[in-house]
Amino acid sequence: MTALVVAALSAREVSRRRTALLLVISLPLWFYLVRRDLTGQSMRMLTLGIAWAVSTLTLFVVNSARGIDPRLRLSGASTAGIIGGRLIAMSGFGLLLTSAYLILVAVDQDIRRGWAMALAMLITALLAVPFGSLVGALLPRELEGALALLSVCAVQMLADPAGTVAKFMPFWSGREIGTYAVDGVTVDYLWRGLAHAALIWVLCTGLTLAVFARRLRVARYPEPA
Repeated sequence: MTALVVAALSAREVSRRRTALLLVISLPLWFYLVRRDLTGQSMRMLTLGIAWAVSTLTLFVVNSARGIDPRLRLSGASTAGIIGGRLIAMSGFGLLLTSAYLILVAVDQDIRRGWAMALAMLITALLAVPFGSLVGALLPRELEGALALLSVCAVQMLADPAGTVAKFMPFWSGREIGTYAVDGVTVDYLWRGLAHAALIWVLCTGLTLAVFARRLRVARYPEPA
């Protein structure tokens, strides 16, 4: 029940930010159009655009709920329920946004393994939610959080995918699966991407839960004699 309540509150908060929502929806499109003539580059740019958009909107929702979360805890809600509800709502938004861009890609591009490209985009959107939540948990101000997310995406974009730095970036999995989809490489790229995505999701979700469990802990006082 707690998760459903928090999911509804998160969805309401997203709907209130109409200007930010419009910018978030359109941002991946500009990333895509910059490299539209090169299939591989356009897909990587679109995937990173989705990552930045979903993680940034999640950051906004997390920060806007700082005054609500303590009241939910005092009313008996669990930390896991609060975080889980927010993940459900924002993951749903990420899947809707990705589905719209998948239609665009299906019409506009000729990809060898279209199903793998769809998988890369969907996984990236799902990873962006716990990552944005973690950044929001660690950085209480929206400006600092948005700049941190932008920095991560910029490094992800510029780093050599075969290098060590890229493998420590949260969205490396999308690039590996995308390479498998577009370039027709071996299936090792797919498995590496899936394993990396699972690790990042568990790590970001676990760290977010740990941070909020500490922040939202309810003080217990001894019973009066």
